[in-house]
Amino acid sequence: MALVASTVFFFLERDRVAAKWKTSLTVSGLVTLIAAVHYYYMRDVWVSTGSTPTVFRYIDWLITVPLLMVEFYLILSAITKVPVGVFWRLMVGTLVMLVGGYLGEAGYMAVWPAFIIGMAGWAYIVYEIFLGQAGKINAASAPPAVQSAFKAMRLIVVFGWAIYPVGYFFGYLTGAGPAQSADALNIIYNLADFLNKIAFGLIIWAVAVSQSESDQLVKS
Repeated sequence: MALVASTVFFFLERDRVAAKWKTSLTVSGLVTLIAAVHYYYMRDVWVSTGSTPTVFRYIDWLITVPLLMVEFYLILSAITKVPVGVFWRLMVGTLVMLVGGYLGEAGYMAVWPAFIIGMAGWAYIVYEIFLGQAGKINAASAPPAVQSAFKAMRLIVVFGWAIYPVGYFFGYLTGAGPAQSADALNIIYNLADFLNKIAFGLIIWAVAVSQSESDQLVKS
């Protein structure tokens, strides 16, 4: 329900911001909408079968996580020209991270090698937004409000997204029984999605409103 409420909020707030920020808010709303729909599916799978809805969860992530990465590109594009290579590097890191995790959770690969592959993709994303071209463009070209939002978003990628490997660890790498492992994994993953997807959108909303109001004052 929090994801549904966030979707409504982000879509309604599009009318409040300047045109160059509307796409960012639309993407934020799509992320929470897609996640909400998949959580309804996952709830039904859990209630009906008592099993972890791994496939539905990764379908959700395969759509929403790249959209979250697109947000870094979009907020920079709103204030300066950004090379398309930034977009593709973030996409590659995202896909490596997700594919590694899925191969381990679905049983197509041993859990430790899959975990390492997923972590490598995550590390590549972190490098790009801190030390890579995306981070450099933010430091060199973005106004203070955008820099602040960019920094907050990448902190979510570092600390908020760290919740996902914690869930993977407790679900597959502790040696606990299947029932206890599934419970821990789903609770942690649900918490991570709730925090990360909504918080990401709220950060973008805040900078979009702030910059739109500043631009309006300048014009006045």
